[in-house]
Amino acid sequence: MNRLGGETSPYLLQHADNPVDWFPWGEEAFAAARARDVPLLISVGYSACHWCHVMAHESFEDEATARLMNELFVNVKVDREERPDVDAVYMNAVQAMTGQGGWPMTVFATPDGHPFYAGTYFPRPHFQRLLRAVSQAWGQDREGVLAQGQKVVEALTERSGVPSGPLPTAEILDLAVRNLAGGFDERRGGFGGAPKFPPSMVVEFLLRHGTRDALAMAETTLEAMARGGIYDQLGGGFARYSVDAEWVVPHFEKMLYDNALLLRVYAHWWRATGSVLARRVALETAEWLMREMRTPEGAFASALDADSAGPDGTHGEGLFYVWTPGQLREVLGEDDAAWAASVFEVTGTFEHGTSVLQLPADPDDPARFERVRTALRAARERRPRPGRDDKVVASWNGLAIAALAEAGALFEQSVLIDAAREAAVLLDDLHTVGRAPARLLRTSRDGRAGTNAGMLEDYANTAEGFLTLYGVTGETRWFQRAGDLLETVLTRFPDGSGGFYDAPDDGERLFQRPQDPTDNATPSGQFAAAGALLSYAALTGSARHREAAEAALGAVSALAERYARFAGWGLAVAEAALRGPAEVAIVGPPDDARTRALHRAALMSGTPGLVVALGTGDLADVPLLEGRGMVDGSPAAYVCRRFTCRAPVTTPAELRAELTH
Repeated sequence: MNRLGGETSPYLLQHADNPVDWFPWGEEAFAAARARDVPLLISVGYSACHWCHVMAHESFEDEATARLMNELFVNVKVDREERPDVDAVYMNAVQAMTGQGGWPMTVFATPDGHPFYAGTYFPRPHFQRLLRAVSQAWGQDREGVLAQGQKVVEALTERSGVPSGPLPTAEILDLAVRNLAGGFDERRGGFGGAPKFPPSMVVEFLLRHGTRDALAMAETTLEAMARGGIYDQLGGGFARYSVDAEWVVPHFEKMLYDNALLLRVYAHWWRATGSVLARRVALETAEWLMREMRTPEGAFASALDADSAGPDGTHGEGLFYVWTPGQLREVLGEDDAAWAASVFEVTGTFEHGTSVLQLPADPDDPARFERVRTALRAARERRPRPGRDDKVVASWNGLAIAALAEAGALFEQSVLIDAAREAAVLLDDLHTVGRAPARLLRTSRDGRAGTNAGMLEDYANTAEGFLTLYGVTGETRWFQRAGDLLETVLTRFPDGSGGFYDAPDDGERLFQRPQDPTDNATPSGQFAAAGALLSYAALTGSARHREAAEAALGAVSALAERYARFAGWGLAVAEAALRGPAEVAIVGPPDDARTRALHRAALMSGTPGLVVALGTGDLADVPLLEGRGMVDGSPAAYVCRRFTCRAPVTTPAELRAELTH
């Protein structure tokens, strides 16, 4: 066993028995490289990554390759999900050197950590030649290697910095919709060609924008994904992306963050339109999260692998999910199998005659469909399951808390709200240290907190989750803890120009401090912070939080015209900022049916960024409730914007009317 045996990351533990003498990221590795006068070989990946597994099997488990690595380099293995800051700065280097990026990421760096050569996946023969060539260059052309590393660092430093502009206007948001329309796939939804990733943040913006063109793009995309192979038609939940432009063949890994974001978006689609499909997919995705991703401690695991074992014991991508006509017959018999093959399009869409299940249209016999689907799901449960990365990531659990709390309220499923609360308790009790400003640890596993400091996205998404949970439950603990986390955002992450760095000012010093305002698989830390700050300002009237949110949204104005696909969350938050957002104070006993009716009317309104304060009116720690009272003994709702409130109303119909102003 190498030095990874004591780590908590499932990804690092997957490599603990490699013949490679792996170091975890840290000063010990840098000191060893300096002492031996050899370069660092930094390998970055994550547990659900298919090509990471391939390179591990080909090279890191191979004795000959491991001997070369151990002889010529100090080898460092990094879980990108534990250390997104390390991943970000080296990914910038890979993209600068090669024009593309991905995982596994392979970086050769000086003992000080400056990258001088990089790439992604290398087949074993190529990788062995590369190891020798890099070592030879280090020994024979040290000055050239060091100069190359310095050039990379200087180039990255020169192009760092966040674009900015004024707070987005309605015209800028209209411009963003036109930019998105230019890359929209009108036939199958989504943007651009293969591979296609679920554009959850962009769709959230389009639903909030609400124009006919915006809604058409959102609905086409959401329906195509829900009916395609990227959605698990038997068990619920979405795969990471589609390798084709048709949403047919997924890359089979399932990530917590994708499904949390998509659960929330499908719930919002249902709220906006009443779509039966939206409701089914949202609830099935929530059920999948509850069934397959909850940890014993009550939070949510990070991912399910793409790979699993097949019937013959071999491992491969997607084997848990795909079907042949013969396998359908074994489970269902001839008649139901033929019907299921037609309904799910089992026509050999994947490999070796197997098919990913799709659902192009709802079947005309719902009872038969449910019976067949139940039988197939039960049979699939007997297959070897994909591996699960069960570490808890604060940021992604924050997204899950927000999604489950809101879905629970909208669909009147208290079990989802309870699950959101339980995850929030774990983040508060285990990941959070101190009060305002509170410090957040990024990961935990098996009830044991990790040592990696929280990044901006951890603080912002956890605060977003807590604020959403407060708006659903009225439990002031979550409002207060969100404020504690946002105080750290305002003191440890600002860049001095209105934006935010992704790593805190007292975090580990890397060769570059990471900062990227654009969305990736999750909302950018900057835009997530803007959203949480805006909501907190709406609940408190704090000009400080409002001004910070507006300054952070300046990057949206710079991105909207040409790069709107990478600013979806910022655009969605900008929609909220332009609408106020609406602030609703609901005053009344929480167990009173009239209070609950007003509360539900507020949550069902769909007003972008709406915040709800729920209480009796005497809670000084939620300023939006201060001075608000019931009306003639009846629960009342006050609709405010920028803390200027209209006359209270006492019926859901009156509240809905007020929210349309």
